[in-house]
Amino acid sequence: MTDGFHRPRRRGVLLLAGLGLALWPVDPTPPPGAALEGVKSRDFLTVHTRNTPLTYYEGRLGPTGFEYELVRRFADYLGVSLTLEDDHNVSSVLASVREQGDLGAAALPLDPATPGVIYTQPVMLMQPIVVYRRGLHPPRTPADLVGLQIGTLKGTGISRVMHELQDSVPELSWKEATDLEIASLLKRVEDGSLDAAVVFEHQFRLNRLFFPEVEDGFKVGEKVAMAWALPDNQGMGLIDAANEFLVTLRASGKLDMLIDRYFGHDDYLEYVGARTFIQHVHGRLPRYEELFREAARRENFDWKLLAAVAYQESHWKPDATSPTGVRGMMMLTNATAEEMNISNRLDPAESIEGGARYLRSIEQRLPEEITGNDRLYMTLAAYNVGLGHLYDARKIVSMLGRDPDRWDDIRDALPLLQESKWYERTRHGYARGSEPVIYVRNIQRYLEILDYVDHNQQQFHQLNARLPDDNDNALFQIVPPKSKG
Repeated sequence: MTDGFHRPRRRGVLLLAGLGLALWPVDPTPPPGAALEGVKSRDFLTVHTRNTPLTYYEGRLGPTGFEYELVRRFADYLGVSLTLEDDHNVSSVLASVREQGDLGAAALPLDPATPGVIYTQPVMLMQPIVVYRRGLHPPRTPADLVGLQIGTLKGTGISRVMHELQDSVPELSWKEATDLEIASLLKRVEDGSLDAAVVFEHQFRLNRLFFPEVEDGFKVGEKVAMAWALPDNQGMGLIDAANEFLVTLRASGKLDMLIDRYFGHDDYLEYVGARTFIQHVHGRLPRYEELFREAARRENFDWKLLAAVAYQESHWKPDATSPTGVRGMMMLTNATAEEMNISNRLDPAESIEGGARYLRSIEQRLPEEITGNDRLYMTLAAYNVGLGHLYDARKIVSMLGRDPDRWDDIRDALPLLQESKWYERTRHGYARGSEPVIYVRNIQRYLEILDYVDHNQQQFHQLNARLPDDNDNALFQIVPPKSKG
């Protein structure tokens, strides 16, 4: 089995064809397994998708996204490597599937009437909802939408829902955009360009923390099935394999776990606290961002990780002081500041530098067997509770017959340091072990938000470079009210 990952643009795929690789048989009636045999013979699966946080994007640790996770597992299931073509919107995904194959995975609505493609069984169901700008009179029924400036994304399955709604509310009108993604649509609701939008519930759940001035209204229409699309003239081999893969993944419970991991946590930060965090991202963080970047370069960290730690410690307040005497942006003790050669804990540059250096020193003292995210999360926990208590938690994990190199097991053991029957058997004794668990969880979420904001800012910059904000008429197609005649 291979696990290679390639991400060529369109030119790369055309070059392969130019070299004479027979991607598709010429025979208009190919054998039943033609597409599957083609994938296996060239040893890679080509997937057409969209570069969005909900589907596929380059994250802090490499490629990520719900659809990416699925198609990567499908490629592994077939025993081939994966090639992604992400230079798409929904309509161009379908066009490329028809013209090039192999598979389209881009939050596509299952529509059997789509010419030239055939869909797999549903991957998941998507519930359309109305969202609106905070401060407007809350819409609660379809009739409340009449007269509002409403935006949707074309090709996502929302159009069909809206037209069905218009059958019962003929006065309803809305705008549809092809070249926008969900973040750009919600941004227009927040800044007043639109009054409301109709989006999928899971999209809003994932985005609501980044657009705190957008509220959810009510569910509208029936759920829409998301599915993968394949060309309808290449036999049934590949689609049968895809359906078999999805059935197996669903039966194992792994598909539901993946859906929950990406779309299930709407409340991982208390909402008011999340709104405050976003406000500070735009208000306080810019003053210190370059300091985080400089310290991150010196200690080989992601700057957003250092920023997330600093927010958890001090809410980016350089003069923060705790009752126990820790002070500054990174809340260093006197002893730690001395150890890290920091003379002024209240100087933000020194504090950030000292915190980054201390974080790295903890990481370097962990056993080599701890790797990846397990190593990162244990480092963060030790920054909060101390390395000695982390080692005590590792001892408890071993007593329980579990794996001391896995964060999931350490996370379960840390709160036991509050119970005498456990901490009396450790070297460093009692600790408020629940705190580092919350500490790490919060930093994970802050980091997710910072990654997401950073990614969407890049998307906004790219969008603004080719589509001026003052010409939204060029982005949207207006769907007028139904004629009463």
